[in-house]
Amino acid sequence: MGYGIVKSSNNNPELITFGIIDLRKIDDHFVKIKQIYDETIILIDKYLPDEMAIESPFYGKNIQSMLKLGRAQGAAISAALNRSLPIFEYAPRKIKLAITGQGNASKEKVASMLKCMLAIKEIPDYLDATDGLAAAVCHFFQKKISLNSYSAKSWKEFIKNNPDRIK
Repeated sequence: MGYGIVKSSNNNPELITFGIIDLRKIDDHFVKIKQIYDETIILIDKYLPDEMAIESPFYGKNIQSMLKLGRAQGAAISAALNRSLPIFEYAPRKIKLAITGQGNASKEKVASMLKCMLAIKEIPDYLDATDGLAAAVCHFFQKKISLNSYSAKSWKEFIKNNPDRIK
């Protein structure tokens, strides 16, 4: 499971950390769920984020895989709720669109764009890490858009509220 943490720095996303919660050596699915919950709590307690963004489940042909993914997401969501974090969910297509400008971009394209955008030295071996980071950056952009979506009722009000934009 990938994760990424960013903060707002001069109105731009700044990388704090990203990586994976490595579950490959755990055979028992229920133990994996506990590990996801525990590791998410550790990340929250260490970095103290204000919000959590998560990729919404996507539709797949394998029902068992979908069930396991939903349980894993539920564990991460439960950890965030345990720490009273607001949770925001984004469709995979919306995340890819926010990062690359293409809703059907490959994981490699997303990773490459994040590398440039956040000055990441090396793309990790496991692209789940950049997937998690992409959700965080997508949320940053969505929040920035919603904060900037105020519209003035008149030119006089706009000038008063935006003196730096008048030349």
